[in-house]
Amino acid sequence: MKGYRKILIATNGSKEALTQGLKLAQDEKCWVTVVKVIPENEGDLDLTGIRNINDAINGGGAREISAIKEIAQKEKMLVKTRLEEGKVSETIVEVAEDENCDLIVMGSGRKSWISRIFSEKIVEKVIEMAHCPVLVVGA
Repeated sequence: MKGYRKILIATNGSKEALTQGLKLAQDEKCWVTVVKVIPENEGDLDLTGIRNINDAINGGGAREISAIKEIAQKEKMLVKTRLEEGKVSETIVEVAEDENCDLIVMGSGRKSWISRIFSEKIVEKVIEMAHCPVLVVGA
């Protein structure tokens, strides 16, 4: 390919983006950072009946980071993981810049037609804002 040095894999729960990004990183022999972005909390949380408040606040992000590390270990890859909170598209671009990444890999976010109409267009926003190429992996 191009000879990337650092790849950012932005995960939204898509195992496909993660595995394809790790495979590319192996082929390119480059560093990998994996980021999971949790949308900002915009309001009060009803915590009635919640045992682990931290899990409720971070949306299970810690569990996903743990799963990412397991997948990377199976692929014999050493990855840096980051769990961030903020506006998803902006945070992905900020992390890519902060980590000096040459490429962002992310899933296409396959959705139903109704959610496509009303959802935030994260992939499109990242492509517009990023200062490096963005590779979109289909689900």
